[in-house]
Amino acid sequence: MTVKLELTSTKINKVVGRKELAFRVEEASTPSRADVRREIAVLMRTDPENVYIRSLETRTGTRAVTGLAHVYDDVKKAEGVEPKYIVTRNRGKPKEAEKPAEAPAAAVPEEEKK
Repeated sequence: MTVKLELTSTKINKVVGRKELAFRVEEASTPSRADVRREIAVLMRTDPENVYIRSLETRTGTRAVTGLAHVYDDVKKAEGVEPKYIVTRNRGKPKEAEKPAEAPAAAVPEEEKK
């Protein structure tokens, strides 16, 4: 799915090593965070891993979505600066590790079974 995204503001933060973007999207339905992330990555000519969507706000009664995003030069810098909840939101929930098969029930002494 392609998203019609328009940048409304761009600020370069050299201290942190990122670009801070404000954007607007006009769509029939609210686009997913992943779709917006991909579109910003294409627009900024970078890897989607370097893009972190800070907020998406849908205006009531309109089809306009506004938001803020940070585009980093390096993923390691992003992980050091962005709060963990933002990183988790942008990467999706981690896949659950396969749960080991249940351990056999603890051995009950023969005396208690009677």
